[in-house]
Amino acid sequence: MNEMNNASDRDAHPCEIRIDRDGVWYFRGAEMFRKDIVNLFYENLKKDESGRYLIDMGNEKCYLDVEDTPFVVTFVRRSGSHVGKGENVILTLIDGTEERLDPSTLRIGKDNVLYCLIRNGEYEARFSRASYYDIAGSFEHDPETDRYFFSINGETFYIHGQPSLSIGKVGGESC
Repeated sequence: MNEMNNASDRDAHPCEIRIDRDGVWYFRGAEMFRKDIVNLFYENLKKDESGRYLIDMGNEKCYLDVEDTPFVVTFVRRSGSHVGKGENVILTLIDGTEERLDPSTLRIGKDNVLYCLIRNGEYEARFSRASYYDIAGSFEHDPETDRYFFSINGETFYIHGQPSLSIGKVGGESC
């Protein structure tokens, strides 16, 4: 059993903590502005067997209300060689950590919001508007399939779930 499934819902209660779609944390309606506390909660964030998010601090466990995803991609940068197999796309997450993008996990959700999997595929992250535009400039269109894709290191990765993908729109708004 992996760490994600060790959290027992019998021991957990509601936290009165909410994470909005932009990754902002609130306790009883007030924004949590202390990054050290929010980052501690990110370090102890788990998912139970049903996919609900909770903070597991050992003896204390409580469930969060998560509007979309707890993680938000705030910045995207390319690193390594643009020739051959050495290029990576590095994601900066809202908690300040960085991860290498697995381009096979890119997907478009409702209102053309871009998502990917992070933390070894255990969590989904939502791209902020700015990070969406950081990476969307690298998307290409395949007129034969009418789908968008992302190429890196000589490989092509089609973006999943894109029936109405519009590179000029994100979050349901024209930009």
